[in-house]
Amino acid sequence: MSLDIDLQIAVDSACPSEAQFERWVTAAIADRRAEAELSLRITDSAEVQELNRSYRQQDKPTNVLSFPADLPPELNIPLLGDIIISAEVVDCEAQQQGKLAEAHWAHMVVHGTLHLLGYDHIDDDEAEEMEALETEILTSMGYPAPYDQE
Repeated sequence: MSLDIDLQIAVDSACPSEAQFERWVTAAIADRRAEAELSLRITDSAEVQELNRSYRQQDKPTNVLSFPADLPPELNIPLLGDIIISAEVVDCEAQQQGKLAEAHWAHMVVHGTLHLLGYDHIDDDEAEEMEALETEILTSMGYPAPYDQE
């Protein structure tokens, strides 16, 4: 598989390594795409809140936002889109939920990547499919099932 990640770290706080981000994205894309390009931006709560307000009309920070590329199919390029993650929110949620920070980071990256691949959780059937896939991907990498701990 060919993967190109434009990793942008816009925070001073500790966050996973480039190799970890690549491992998580690769696991989410495996067997679903032969080639993929995406941007992954790690930022603060204020930036995520502004994006959430502008694009989802929700004036609050969130853990992860995904913006799938809206390209005409005839372009036939591997660009998936952009994932924006709030380091503050992910770390705070991990602590509040009693999860290992690394496992929660992995979950957010996999979750965001699956959104770029067209998966969603708007209705119950979609949510069940996406959660099962997230669980399969994360447990295959040795992480606990993400929804068992909530």
